[in-house]
Amino acid sequence: MTRVAILNVTGYAGAELARLLHTHPAVELAAVTGRSSVGQRLPEVFPHLWPVDLPITDEVDDSVDLVFSALPHAASAEAVVPFLLRDIPVIDLSADFRLRDAAVYERFYGRPHPAPELLSGAVYGIPEVTGGPGPDTKLVANPGCYAAGAILALAPAVASGAIESAVVDGKSGISGAGRSLGQAYHYSEANDSLSAYGLAGGGHRHRPEMDQELSRLATDGWSPLTFVPHLVPMTRGILTTAYATPARGVPASALGDAYRDFYRSSPFVRIVDTPPATKQVSGTNNCLLHVRSDDPAGRLIIVSVIDNLGRGAAAQAVHNMNRVLGLPETTGLDAVALYP
Repeated sequence: MTRVAILNVTGYAGAELARLLHTHPAVELAAVTGRSSVGQRLPEVFPHLWPVDLPITDEVDDSVDLVFSALPHAASAEAVVPFLLRDIPVIDLSADFRLRDAAVYERFYGRPHPAPELLSGAVYGIPEVTGGPGPDTKLVANPGCYAAGAILALAPAVASGAIESAVVDGKSGISGAGRSLGQAYHYSEANDSLSAYGLAGGGHRHRPEMDQELSRLATDGWSPLTFVPHLVPMTRGILTTAYATPARGVPASALGDAYRDFYRSSPFVRIVDTPPATKQVSGTNNCLLHVRSDDPAGRLIIVSVIDNLGRGAAAQAVHNMNRVLGLPETTGLDAVALYP
């Protein structure tokens, strides 16, 4: 049994990780840390986790075989270095190792990267698109939630050289903002309202992830995305709509089969005939994609839905852990979506 630990279990992503790992047949959740709740037991902070009766400590004292970090950016990079030096694999849910260019990280996160020497060795963790991680991987960069939905939506079209640019519209539930307080997330501010955000200063922090990974797939260069995120008054879920302009001479109608071929062996991605809803993936690592090629303007329209705390965070992290440990990808992740 592989012993694992969660750094910063007291955020939403950390709590979702604890829920998934508790029932995982091949691992034991051995230790959890939390910066503001040290000394408490996990069910005192999250009563729904009453079967996971672990003490919340300030450090991982036990011997563990793999570590998840759900710490905020910058703090995460600093915390995981000691584990990497001990050759303990790390799956990082923060933004610290997603971007390969330290200068881009500094621009979007407002500070120099804490461990730039580790960037080249990190594997960006969307296996269907990047092919990794694998059993030899020591550092996995878990994707951002918006980035996961957008990259899965556009990867087949980009890899086939069939599109030249795209506009991405993302709509996320409020849990994507984490447990920290902010006026925009108060009930009276968010309820019955829909708002765009993250447009200033070069755009939302997840956009450079999208461009970085899609440009690796592009056969003939890649034009940066236009990305606009929106806050929706629901708890969890992301609905992404991508509007892609076909490359010259490539009809949008030729791309439907490309999507099915690209994801043919992917257990978590399904192409559906009708536009999907976020409830259809709640609590899972699944992504549903709907592809339309009959837009009057000739654009390709792709709709994707994921759970921002599942495929956009904790379930994706478990998916990546399974690959690092050499387990079947679906181990511990075969639950049906929570509905309604």
